[in-house]
Amino acid sequence: MNYLSKTLETKTLETTFDIDHPDAIRISMLPPQAQKKMKSWIRSRHLIRSGNFFIFETVEYSTVEKFQDCLKALGGTLISVDPVKKIWIGQHRRVVLYRSKASLHTPHHDLQQYWIKYGSFHTRFDERI
Repeated sequence: MNYLSKTLETKTLETTFDIDHPDAIRISMLPPQAQKKMKSWIRSRHLIRSGNFFIFETVEYSTVEKFQDCLKALGGTLISVDPVKKIWIGQHRRVVLYRSKASLHTPHHDLQQYWIKYGSFHTRFDERI
């Protein structure tokens, strides 16, 4: 069972916090952790910059959710997530490639300079040669 709740009791007041509730506050990662993760995605060519937006491609939807947590920690927003195509991994396995488009609101963010130095114009899933 994946249900967590915590009850705090005081003399006259009883309050229940349910972290699975949709209105619950979700604690995301801290900005230094988020920036470190984004830099690793830039180096691995999962994350590129296109115009004023960051484009993130992955085959795992849970990674898209981690990307969204990183964006929230750095003050950005996730604009869209689209299933682009199915790609082959190995001989017998096809997976869905997800492309996320995001915006970081700060124009001269440290990640932009990092992408200029270590990034690429094409993701690792791009079929161009």
